[in-house]
Amino acid sequence: MNNMQKLSASVSTHQSQDYYAPRRYFEIDTPFIAAHQWPYSLIELALSRGVEEHKLLRNTGIFCADIAGKKLYLSPQQCFQLINNVQKHIHSNDLSFLLGHRFFSDTQNAAADALNSATNLQDAIDTLMSNALLLTPLLNVHCWYEQERVVIYWQDTCGAESSVRFLIEMLTTALSSLARWHSGESWPWQFYFAHNKPAYIEQYDVHLNNNVQFSCQVNAMAIARDYLYLPWKNSADQLIPDYHAGDQQSQPLDFEQGFLAEIYTYLQKNIQLNSNLEQTAADFGMSSASLKRKLKKHHSHFQAQYDLARRDLAIMWLSQEGLTNEQVAQKLHFYDAANLRRAFKKWTGKLPHPIQKMI
Repeated sequence: MNNMQKLSASVSTHQSQDYYAPRRYFEIDTPFIAAHQWPYSLIELALSRGVEEHKLLRNTGIFCADIAGKKLYLSPQQCFQLINNVQKHIHSNDLSFLLGHRFFSDTQNAAADALNSATNLQDAIDTLMSNALLLTPLLNVHCWYEQERVVIYWQDTCGAESSVRFLIEMLTTALSSLARWHSGESWPWQFYFAHNKPAYIEQYDVHLNNNVQFSCQVNAMAIARDYLYLPWKNSADQLIPDYHAGDQQSQPLDFEQGFLAEIYTYLQKNIQLNSNLEQTAADFGMSSASLKRKLKKHHSHFQAQYDLARRDLAIMWLSQEGLTNEQVAQKLHFYDAANLRRAFKKWTGKLPHPIQKMI
């Protein structure tokens, strides 16, 4: 039985339940990111700082001469290696922020055109979330509407590891800059980062603001809901140079999101099934050993993904829906509330009740 037959057989066993079937995903070695867009901008910025080209591109499989034809596509792993090389050979810490300021102008496709034509923040969020594969493929985007504010979460899609901080800095800067360009003013965003406070805190003050918290459970940015529908004054034509007129994504994409993001989505949406490694592997159309190898390739393992999915559900149910510890324990398949408390303390360093907000 091949992988597609295994997947079909597994899906048929769940048809009578509220079951989320795995979708097609890209992997860490899938080439689909246009090299001549933000990766080339990063290369240009790094070269302008005096880094030798052969050091910058070492182990990436990238050659600058190949980028000019606009037909070179990079895998996430190549992008991560490029970022790691930049971090290794450049001692200033502003490139992620500088790249963020131009990120959405360097991304040239119909989704970017729609984003740059947004009329307000809600319009931009809707466009960003529905086109994440084309706009932010290396970080997944989630949005949560609290009573007084909206929170935008960023999550690794395919095993970025040491590149995550760079990507988070780049994309939080990109979105806050987009709002500033269109609205014509600086907004009071709140920023939350999972990493520890860095030595270069001044870069956050300059490129974001001083309302920044570190060592959080998530990577996120939040703002009052009052800003969602404020009309944006400026058009994209006024503010964003047309660097690559007519340039569009020419490679068709037949997947939905990254492998880790798809595993996370599957585990969350099928939490009622309490899927284990064997069932998850079957539903993804592979053996348990193959799933283990694929997770390892993406610098993760099954328990880590399952705990992440359960942690986020527990926080949401406790903080947003007001469920009790006992109710959450039952929904997450813990024997009792005491076991939930122990797991929650391990996941977050805190006890599960009461929780006011995710961040």
